Amino acid sequence: MKKLPLLPLIFVFLLRSLKPAFSLSPDGLSLLSLKSAVDQSSGQSSFADWNEDDATPCNWSGISCKNVSGSSDPRVVGIAVSGKNLRGYIPSELGNLIYLRRLNLHNNDFYGSIPDQLFNATSLHSMFLYGNNLSGPLPPSICKLPKLQNLDLSNNSLSGSLPENLKNCKQLQRLILAQNKFSGKIPVGIWPELDNLIQLDLSSNEFNGPIPSTVGELNSLSGTLNLSYNHLSGNLPKSLGDLPVTVSFDLRHNNLSGEIPETGSFANQGPTAFLSNPLLCGFPLQKTCKNSGTSSPGTQNSGPNSGETQKKGLTPALIILISAADAAGVALIGLVIVYIYWKNKDSSNGCSCTGKAKFGDNGKGRLCSVCSFQCINGFRNDDSEFEDNEKGDKAGKAEGELVAIDKGFSFELDELLRASAYVLGKSGLGIVYKVMLGNGIPVAVRRLGGEGGEKRYKEFVAEVQAIGKVKHPNVVKLRAYYWAPDEKLLISDFISNGNLANAMKGRNGQPSTSLSWSIRLKIAKGAARGLAYLHECSPRKFVHGDVKPSNILLDNEFQPYVSDFGLNRLISIAGNNSDSSSGGFIGGLPYKSIQTERTNSYRAPEARVPGNRAAQKWDVYSFGVVLLEMLTGKPPDLSPTTSTSIEVPDLVRWVKKGFEEEKLLSDMVDPMLLQEVHAKKEVLAVFHVALACTEADPEIRPRMKTVSENLERIGT
Repeated sequence: MKKLPLLPLIFVFLLRSLKPAFSLSPDGLSLLSLKSAVDQSSGQSSFADWNEDDATPCNWSGISCKNVSGSSDPRVVGIAVSGKNLRGYIPSELGNLIYLRRLNLHNNDFYGSIPDQLFNATSLHSMFLYGNNLSGPLPPSICKLPKLQNLDLSNNSLSGSLPENLKNCKQLQRLILAQNKFSGKIPVGIWPELDNLIQLDLSSNEFNGPIPSTVGELNSLSGTLNLSYNHLSGNLPKSLGDLPVTVSFDLRHNNLSGEIPETGSFANQGPTAFLSNPLLCGFPLQKTCKNSGTSSPGTQNSGPNSGETQKKGLTPALIILISAADAAGVALIGLVIVYIYWKNKDSSNGCSCTGKAKFGDNGKGRLCSVCSFQCINGFRNDDSEFEDNEKGDKAGKAEGELVAIDKGFSFELDELLRASAYVLGKSGLGIVYKVMLGNGIPVAVRRLGGEGGEKRYKEFVAEVQAIGKVKHPNVVKLRAYYWAPDEKLLISDFISNGNLANAMKGRNGQPSTSLSWSIRLKIAKGAARGLAYLHECSPRKFVHGDVKPSNILLDNEFQPYVSDFGLNRLISIAGNNSDSSSGGFIGGLPYKSIQTERTNSYRAPEARVPGNRAAQKWDVYSFGVVLLEMLTGKPPDLSPTTSTSIEVPDLVRWVKKGFEEEKLLSDMVDPMLLQEVHAKKEVLAVFHVALACTEADPEIRPRMKTVSENLERIGT
């Protein structure tokens, strides 16, 4: 028997053993470098199906592929291995993935610097590396990526200064570097070049020096300009007022000084935007600027005789001139006050809260501001239409009589008791009836019940009067109340078309076909106006505390009405100890609450912490969840939440992840809206408003007034 040569046998054996490794595509080999860079003890299960024997990595967990021109095989375009507790470094071999578009490695424990070679992957347009332990400077070659749009490196340990060549990232839309160790001055020359930047967050770093005036040239900016928790100093540049009015400032915890300008976007900011800057003064802070009327330090006399010189300068002629000017100023202010008084008094045709032209506006159709509702239904928005409180006290306390809150609405208790009525619903907020009065007008009557005694009667009346003073076309109107030791009733307008929860899901659980995009946008705008009015203009600056679709009522024209504000306090006073967390409403059609188990899913994360005091930013978050539900057609809890995942409703997390991974809009919106392709830009704009509302940090969320203004601009 002839023996075969030994050397060829060994070659054949080696060839067979190496064949599987050679079968993997170059993209797959580059990806295996990431698997090798991660410690074996941390999350290797995430790479369980990353098999080197595969021909392509396109079926591996976290890998996205796509057919691209110039290549016969699918190429890797996305890596999403986030939140896996992976510990390791980012390998430079990932830069060989020339078609890679999205790199998501956030919320792991990657350490070391960001390799320069990574930016050889010139198709990258989104890098999400936040929530790791990366260190070192921001690579100066980062703008070698010509398509870079989203860069989020927040919550790492990166240090050094911002490189000037960031200005070369012409396509950059989001620059988020918060919670790092960056230091030095914020460069001046970067910002005029970033024409597409819509989000800038440099908070919680160690930046010092002044805020560059060129930041005011970021004309595409929206959401929040966040420079908080740094060591910035100097005066606020007036150019920040040139930023779009939709931009909210967060400049807290710096060393800024001087007077806050009151021009442009500065006028839209609340006091929280400037807190913990001890040397700042002026509106909207409570701290006035003592020397606002003096000349600047550079023009003041500083010599030993400066006081004498100034004193000598006040001649009798100058004193007379100043006095005359003061008198003229007072007279002018008086004339303005008289003009405003008579203008308001005769303004029954002068206010437009429905989009019609305003009196004296030359047909331009300017809308009323959020607080300008003096002409609603012929009533003024002051106390003139309310009965005197003492009269109400006597009537209600002695005989348990019915007390009308406004003069334009009155009927007797006997008429109410004789009228036909049927139960609309029952909840922890009382039983609600629809009652048809003798004049044919339906009202909603809420029976609070309870055994509250006379000691709390005045407290009850004060609360009811505060609720009754709220007059807005998008808020349910309270008309009258009844108090007796064993019976309390609230009488309000009856809203005829149910609530938003029913409209979205249908009365039989079937999707509603009547909610077109234009109607949804109308509902969103109206509800936002109502909530903004409660926050900014109502007597108590109400916090609703339970914003959800079942508390947004609709009439036959789908005009929205916010209901159920202020009821928890009344329930407490009335002595009704029922659970007030379940669904309820003032003035609506009967409904089987489809949100019973989901009530908490609309609440802000901080609202779920026992003992926290209710705040208006709770309502902003809840409204954002409602917007997302209207946009996606999905409930806020897409799957049962666990004790470890209650901080953010699943819907919020799902939408944010979708935008992060740049999913198609058609994959996220309600299928009922897909046929309305003309509304794509408007839908996207509302998504951005909703995402701003559902920020985890309440200080970053916009005020409800800002939310309303942003929605009003959409589709107009």
